Amino acid sequence: MTTGQITANLPSRDFDATEEFYATLGFRTDFRNEDWMILSRDGMMVEFFPHPDLDPGQSFFSACLRLPEIDGLHADWRAATGLTGSRDAIPRLTDPFKLADAPRMFALVDPDGSLWRVLESV
Repeated sequence: MTTGQITANLPSRDFDATEEFYATLGFRTDFRNEDWMILSRDGMMVEFFPHPDLDPGQSFFSACLRLPEIDGLHADWRAATGLTGSRDAIPRLTDPFKLADAPRMFALVDPDGSLWRVLESV
């Protein structure tokens, strides 16, 4: 069996704006040209493709990030962005919550409407 890595591929209406937003979250740019951008943080990677006509309010793109503990990252992202958890806001950052039969999590919606579920895996 081969061990590999899976990375999310998300849309970006504007690579400059996406790069700036994710830099606030602690990501650095590993690769960028006019057709593709790769950002990373602590060994985790996310890749972006251009989608200039995307309506963030209609986006169905998403990614999951699983961590043993989510409170530290949530505190970092809240302090760095000051984002609200308002259901209508894009971007937004929710407080941690727990749904029945699901791990504890929080959600981040980026400026392009992509949903990140940040899940606590035990």
